[in-house]
This record gives sequence, structure tokens and C-alpha cells, in this order.
Amino acid sequence: MTETRSRQIVIAGAGIAGLMAALAFAERGLPVRLFEQAKQLQAAGSGLQLSPNATRILRRLGALDRLLPNAVRPEAVVLKDAKSLRELARVPLGQAAEQRWGAPYLVAHRADLQAALTEEVADRPDIELVTGARVTGIAADARSVTATVETEGKTMSVAAGLLVGADGVWSTVRAQLAAQDAAFAKSRFSGRLAWRATVAVDSPAGQAFAEIGAAACVTTFLHPGFHLVAYPVSKGRTVNLAAFTRGERIAEGWSGHADPAILSNAMHGTAAMLARLVALAGPWTAFPMHTVQQQRWAVPQGIALIGDAAHAMTPFAAQGAAMGIEDASMLANLVADFPGDPAHSLAVWENLRRPRVERVLKRGALNRLTWHAWGPVAVARNLVLAARPAEKLAADLDWLYGWEERKVARRWEG
Repeated sequence: MTETRSRQIVIAGAGIAGLMAALAFAERGLPVRLFEQAKQLQAAGSGLQLSPNATRILRRLGALDRLLPNAVRPEAVVLKDAKSLRELARVPLGQAAEQRWGAPYLVAHRADLQAALTEEVADRPDIELVTGARVTGIAADARSVTATVETEGKTMSVAAGLLVGADGVWSTVRAQLAAQDAAFAKSRFSGRLAWRATVAVDSPAGQAFAEIGAAACVTTFLHPGFHLVAYPVSKGRTVNLAAFTRGERIAEGWSGHADPAILSNAMHGTAAMLARLVALAGPWTAFPMHTVQQQRWAVPQGIALIGDAAHAMTPFAAQGAAMGIEDASMLANLVADFPGDPAHSLAVWENLRRPRVERVLKRGALNRLTWHAWGPVAVARNLVLAARPAEKLAADLDWLYGWEERKVARRWEG
């Protein structure tokens, strides 16, 4: 195999994690071929939150400046009781977040982030993005990995030093690995549905939100049967709404059809003004929330899974995109630091990433229990939140938002 091929990185999937991986590898001087099965890049979903641990990496790789004109810097995360609409807690963001954690906290439409990353990728001569191309086979030996790629009715073999599966919760790369190794797993339905809608700020639904939400903030309404998160996106012109309930399994895909009564029934006992917002914001799109938990994320010969392909999680910590961004950056740096030794670089990468992801998963599980508390537990939660100053609430997030890859690598080297 030529020197170029031995250094070439092949990435399956041009979502957020895949695009970030392409930029991170190119930044370290490694040529990248990025294959996306869709003929046109289309962002699934709606809004997302990008905490400082993610925007710090976006800034380093040149994508943050492209995103900022369309993103919003929320002033705070505000928790409200869905029955009384009383404010329970407020975590300051805005300038306070940037001063505390060294990078901005942003909310944005997923399409705006993907567009910013795609524009940055297009400016990198070492990155070739091929759409309408699907990785259908993988072969690995001690020296290289070969991907079989189908595109425009043709099949080609692409050799590389590393294959990165960034193709999401229904990853075809992971499925091929799982067929040969039980350490790799299929995605599992979490038993919960995400209901999403985006409304214009000057629409009846947008005005209904303005009456009960916290302006220019991420507002979360807490209720035993559901919780709803709302924040402005797209230069503040629209409001992203996401509600989360229990539900039955629906289509294996980004969205499907579910009975709207599931959402309305989950909202029993909520404030009339919140119920009015939900009614005006419809029709809602239901998204089945799938998770991925597996024993391994990498194969020593040179295959790695990142983002949702490795560890898809429920959104209760608002860190799904951020974990994929962190994965991509650290993987590229470690592979570049140990050229010609994928087994070592992948082992170090997984050993460093797994404790971090597991801690985020635990935080998400805690948030779900806290936000859906009822009865005496909810009363106790409200008392604890009321007694905890904003400074303490922010300090509780230092480990999450203040994460920096160079500090993790320095501790490992030491």
C-alpha cells in the first residue's frame, strides 16, 4: 500500500460527527475521503444546544465563525414548573458562560451547524466529500482497512489507514462489525419519544411562548409526565420546541407517526397557557429515541465508531452533538500522534473517551429523574433548587462545560 493510502482516512457519514472528524484529521495533515449515503446533505431534527466543550473545538477548527451569524447565545438555562409556571432555577450563560468556561454556549438549528461545517470542509483541499455513496463492506488486516463503497450504481474499493464510522444511530459500519463480533451492538429503543416543532416568533405559537418562557434563554418546563425544552434559533427568528414523553416503538428512522394524544395525555395538569402553546405549535413530529450501548467502539486494525454510531444517548444532558464533536477531535489527534500504530492510538482514545461519555450518560439519567419527579420528590427537588445559588449551579457543570482535550491528554501523558 502506498504512503498516501496508509495515511488516508475514510469516514462513513457526513453528519455533525463525520464532518467534524474530517476537519480534525485534515487539520493534522491527513487526507480524508468522506462518504455520505444521501445524495444531498440534509439535516435531520431541528434545534440543538452547543455547550462550551463543543464550541471550543468548533472555534479551533474554523467552523465557529461560520456558525455564529445564525446561532443564538442564550442568557441562561431556566427551569420552570409546568403546572405553576414558577421559575425553579436559573443557570447563567451568555457572557458569564464564556468567561467561566472559555467558549460560548450556543443554541442553533441543526441545519445551520451542518451548513457551517460543510462550508469549512469545502475549503479544505485535503478533504474529498462524496455524496450518494454508501459503505457496504469492510475488510481489515494488519496493515490497512479496505472499505467497499457503492456509488452511482458502481462498486469501488477504498484502502485507508483508518475507517471511521460516523453514520449515526443506525450505523451500517457498526452493523457490519456486529455481524462478526458480539462486542458491537444494535441500537435499542429507549421507550421514549421526542416531539419536535419549530415556530416563528411572530406566530400565535411564538407569542404564546413569549408569555410563559424566559426570553433569549433555554427554558425547560418540568412535569412528571413529560418535559419541554424551548429556545430561539436561526438568528432568533424561530423558537425550537422539544417535548419528551414515554411512548411505543415507532418507525426505524429519524421521525415517524405517533398518536398526538400521547403528548396531550402526558401533559395532564399542566398550566393552561403551556397547554395552549403546545396546541398552537402543532402538528408535532415524533422522533423515536434510540440508544447504543456496547462493549467496544474500535477495532485494533483501524476501525473506530464515533458519535451516535458508538454511544447514541437520550438528550437529557443536551450533549449528543457535543460528544460526537469531542470524539472526532480527540480521535484525530491521537491517530496523528501515533502514526502507523492504529491499535495503540485507538486503545488510548477509547480508554480516555469512555469514562467521559459514561459520566455524561449518568448526568442525563439524573436529569431525567429530576425533571420528571412527582409528589414529595418534586417538592424536595424544588426546595433544593431554590436554596442553591446560581453560582453553585454553574459550578456543578464545570466538569462538563469546562472540558478541554489538551488537559485530558496532559493527565494521560503524566
